[in-house]
Amino acid sequence: MNNYLTYLYLLTPLHTGGSANEGNLMGIAREVHTEFPYLPASSLRGKIRAELEAEYADAAAKFFGQKIKDGQQPTEGEVWFADATLLFFPIASLSHHLVWITCPLWLERWNRWIGDGEIAKLIAQCNDILKDDEPADSEPLEKTTTDNKPVLNKPVPNKPNPPQPVDNKASDNKSKSAIVSFETEELYLQTAILTKPNLEKINFQYFLNQLQELLKDNSLISNLGKKLIVLTDEDCAALVEIGLQREVRVALEEESKTVKGGSFRSEEAIPPEAVLFFPWGIKPPKKFEIDTEKTDQQNQEEKIKKDKTDTEIRQEIQNKLNKQKLQFGGLESLGRGWAELRTVVNTINQDR
Repeated sequence: MNNYLTYLYLLTPLHTGGSANEGNLMGIAREVHTEFPYLPASSLRGKIRAELEAEYADAAAKFFGQKIKDGQQPTEGEVWFADATLLFFPIASLSHHLVWITCPLWLERWNRWIGDGEIAKLIAQCNDILKDDEPADSEPLEKTTTDNKPVLNKPVPNKPNPPQPVDNKASDNKSKSAIVSFETEELYLQTAILTKPNLEKINFQYFLNQLQELLKDNSLISNLGKKLIVLTDEDCAALVEIGLQREVRVALEEESKTVKGGSFRSEEAIPPEAVLFFPWGIKPPKKFEIDTEKTDQQNQEEKIKKDKTDTEIRQEIQNKLNKQKLQFGGLESLGRGWAELRTVVNTINQDR
């Protein structure tokens, strides 16, 4: 099996379409266990399938698998896609204008597919620098309930803490609030301010070398090495929530131009300049099945035609996912979801 990793660099906001909307909020798809936004594999697969069906209608249907039609069951295709998840997220900074944040969770997910030992060491280093200290405002662990039944050893906070995306940790030489790729005396992240004692600069050169395919063009993302910040998973989640693009839309009365009763909604989107990635792969071609009702000559001609189409469609799907701009997600008429794609061959997990 040939496996690949494709990066999506968002050129316009991406509305991925939520499975559940609350009130007038048109939310986006979120992972159930982390609440991070993502682009579902079904959306990716549907988009690529539509692109190929325009040129290879019958072959694409077999390549992606037959849909449910006329009571027939769907068939398994020869290509697979995983969900596209975040790798870098853009955040506004009063001190540095635009910076990209990431976190150990996103980096670990990425490294599952590239399997680089040096990257694993870098992630471990980040975890060590960002490790949490014992909460200062926690009471001793609660051991039993009032009826003396055992309970989980869980710290009980004295009082609820207000949301704080990034908290300046105590001046501890071992624990930092953020790891940066650049020198700075202070760093603004939305409304949070981090001073130098809370920052650790490390060398990301090896890490950036693994992203050459994404960074080598003269787009904004090529500045990643000068504006990269690694935060804890929790701080990253808080800043992503604040940094999502939200637009309110209303319907107006034709005459008065006032808002129609209840006709408004808020739409979420992942902002442009964000980078997502998704792994995908192509299975070996299915074996040609001889039709006993046809002559050998006819079967041979059919086999040659199938082999040619298989080769073309496999190459075409790689072309579609590399150095191309495609539109994903919803709200296409508003220009949402344009992304520049870069694909690299995944050298691990091949031929499994």
